[in-house]
Amino acid sequence: MLSENLVLALPKGRILKDVMPLIRAAGIEPEPDFDDPACRKLHFSTSVDGLSIIRVRAFDVATFVAFGAAQIGVAGNDVLLEFDYPEIYAPLDLDIGHCRVSLAEPENLETREDPGQWSHVRIATKYPNITRRHFAARGIQAECIKLNGAMELAPSLGLCRRIVDLVSTGSTLRANGLREVEVLTHITSRLIVNRAAFKTRPDTIGGWVERVRKALGETRAA
Repeated sequence: MLSENLVLALPKGRILKDVMPLIRAAGIEPEPDFDDPACRKLHFSTSVDGLSIIRVRAFDVATFVAFGAAQIGVAGNDVLLEFDYPEIYAPLDLDIGHCRVSLAEPENLETREDPGQWSHVRIATKYPNITRRHFAARGIQAECIKLNGAMELAPSLGLCRRIVDLVSTGSTLRANGLREVEVLTHITSRLIVNRAAFKTRPDTIGGWVERVRKALGETRAA
């Protein structure tokens, strides 16, 4: 069931800082509590009547939008590729949150194996679907151990030799004795909308897509 009012789902963390200038340039100003680091609220009113913001984990943005609890959101295409919700339409690449989903292994791995010779590989990751699809395209069976964090510990504690994780600078990998072997996909954040809501409220939701698109163009031109 779709909400009557418009709800914008934004991810916590690093992407939130990058996306807020665009949100504000599009004419959406959240209530003061939104910028208070001590505030524990997750749902905020805005300067726009009938439009509120929820602040949730990056992986959960797509779920809220797919099921219509939020009609618009911002999510990395790592999340979109992992869940592949048919209910989500991603009309706009925001050109923020640049990173990559990569395969990594220990720097001191004794035997450097040729991935082209693999038939099976065990990998710790929070992206099992992306990982399986990537290796299946090469005829390799990927056994994925699902972790939600601390992926870098898996090789050193003997859980598996390799991980697939989100990489930005690579400093966390290096600090934990790992090296990046291969990029599975490059990532940016996208503006996403619920397809059913877009179909039933094209003027309202399409209008906000265009306002964000315009704000993005002005930011790039500045």
